[in-house]
Amino acid sequence: FFFAVFYVRRTRRRLWHCGDVTFHCTSQGLCEQWIHVINEQLSLFTNRPKSLLVYINPYGGRRRGEHVYQQKVAPLLRRACISADVIVTKRANHARDHLTAEADLDKYDGVVCVGGDGMFSEILHGLIIRTQTDHGVDRDRADSELVPCSLRVGIIPAGSTDCICFTTVGTSDAVTSALHIIVGNSQPMDVCSVHHDNSFLRYSVSLLGYGFYGDVLGDSEKKRWLGPARYDLAGVKTFLNHKHYEGTISFLPAENKGTPRDKLRCRSGSCRHCLHSSQEMKPHKKKKFRGLDTSDGSHNWSVIHGKFIAINAASMSCACPRSPKGLSPSAHLADGTTDLILVRKCSHLDFFRHLLRHTNKNDQFDHSFVEVHRVREFHFQPRVRDLASAGDSGEDETSCFAATCTRRATRHHGTSHGRWTCDGEILPHTAIHVSVHGQLIRLFARGIEEEEEQQLGS
Repeated sequence: FFFAVFYVRRTRRRLWHCGDVTFHCTSQGLCEQWIHVINEQLSLFTNRPKSLLVYINPYGGRRRGEHVYQQKVAPLLRRACISADVIVTKRANHARDHLTAEADLDKYDGVVCVGGDGMFSEILHGLIIRTQTDHGVDRDRADSELVPCSLRVGIIPAGSTDCICFTTVGTSDAVTSALHIIVGNSQPMDVCSVHHDNSFLRYSVSLLGYGFYGDVLGDSEKKRWLGPARYDLAGVKTFLNHKHYEGTISFLPAENKGTPRDKLRCRSGSCRHCLHSSQEMKPHKKKKFRGLDTSDGSHNWSVIHGKFIAINAASMSCACPRSPKGLSPSAHLADGTTDLILVRKCSHLDFFRHLLRHTNKNDQFDHSFVEVHRVREFHFQPRVRDLASAGDSGEDETSCFAATCTRRATRHHGTSHGRWTCDGEILPHTAIHVSVHGQLIRLFARGIEEEEEQQLGS
């Protein structure tokens, strides 16, 4: 008589594998007794999920979402006695719409997406919108206190970009992510809300990028037929164009949260900024943005006007295999802040040096044309309002025509409007207001572990 015990085995490069040990017993009764005691002990781990709602994007990445789930993830879930209701999405925003209006969330312990960062964004929006609607929160108000989501989110990487998974787990391996879900790990994460005037636009957990990264994404959307290679081609083209944009950035600095250049990495179980944030981020009266006038006492806001090649807000390091440190190596997952990176107008060579440092160990902020701030809130206003804003404000046709002519005329001088990209989606407006909501969601993850821990195994 024998029985098998399956366990998680950690290896190098933050990969997890499923191992097993077989025990032999002298009698059937002794075998059943051991199994009963082990199952009793396992039932004490209440963080482990028993039922999951799984969304699979069959079109993302190399169209391997269904294969990855069926071959690598589903067997592990069955082995762990976790039930899963699977929905294969049929269209864009299918998962978001289902979560928002149809899903019976009381039946589940978590929601899992099989896909890339775009699929995760759908799940994120669906859960947050559903939670705010259930609690009567007006998401169109930029100063609304959002209610944290009760369900955890799991990510099985199967997309063109898996930045969120890589940044929160340390690898883009489907088996590793599945095992994090099975053992019930929990990692809080900040979420940024993006508004234009009094209208909600989107939520963001990784990168808000204006200028260079917005232009790269906008150009890559025209080349979707190239697959993942479209990002490289669009990146080269955008770099050669070397546009800059003029505007005003206003931000509320985060106090007592360190700096983006302090080299204190966000690591599993040892990040003091994130560990203490639960106590520090109790409801507090917000210092509301009042434009450029600081004479009313809102002097805590900093205001910077200039010409920028890029403005980036990184709520996590945004690490990926090509950029192991990410855009902001010391950004934290759950400290209630985002790192605001301003890249001013500079030469082609200087900007290339800045981009190159994302791929090596040098400090990418150590340039005279780059400055970085850790902030709780920020507002961006372009030099000339975009046409959509002019139309919304009730201006006559002559004004709209003048605004259009101004945009065409200034485009040759590098001061036309750029575009914001929000976690891989282009925003419809340039003038935006961004607020950070601390620990609004929780992932089936534990943050990136130190390599020394990985080498010890378990």
